Amino acid sequence: QVQLVESGGGLVQAGGSLRLSCAASGRSFSSYTMGWFRQAPGKEREFVTAINWSGTTTYYADSVKGRFTISSDNAKNTVYLQMNSLKPEDTAVYFCAAAPGFQLSPSRPDKYNYWGQGTQVTVSS
Repeated sequence: QVQLVESGGGLVQAGGSLRLSCAASGRSFSSYTMGWFRQAPGKEREFVTAINWSGTTTYYADSVKGRFTISSDNAKNTVYLQMNSLKPEDTAVYFCAAAPGFQLSPSRPDKYNYWGQGTQVTVSS
């Protein structure tokens, strides 16, 4: 049974940092692209960042470039999202997702066939 389990969300003041983790289990993800998406209340799910499992290629939404960093630890089967200089507009539920193969369009949610349950990130002003 494939599982993606996010953790690390919480409440933080604007300008603060959080690190999200996504623990993957149930199959090998060595050929997968791992992504982070977020969804704020009343808004559509939006792409945040993605990485191929080997860690050699990363993608970022313009809104988080320079502030967020995605990384992977193959030994722990875990993907991380380091979020710095957080803003109130970063408030959302953050989801981890896995897409088979190397994705040329990693921002498309329909490319991902495994999703975690999400973790809430709230940034206060």
